[in-house]
Amino acid sequence: MQKKKIFKILSFIFCILTFIGAGYVLINKGEVNAGYAVIPSLFSVIFSQLSITEKNKK
Repeated sequence: MQKKKIFKILSFIFCILTFIGAGYVLINKGEVNAGYAVIPSLFSVIFSQLSITEKNKK
């Protein structure tokens, strides 16, 4: 139960970072690396899947 909560919090944090990174890329008209948005979204997906896995372990 504790790990599931931690994974959800981390997923939420990385989701917020994804939107911040996407905004940064859009503000700079795509001149900067898109990795500012892609990498946090990858971690968000990973932690959300870990959360689902922990939920289904019961």
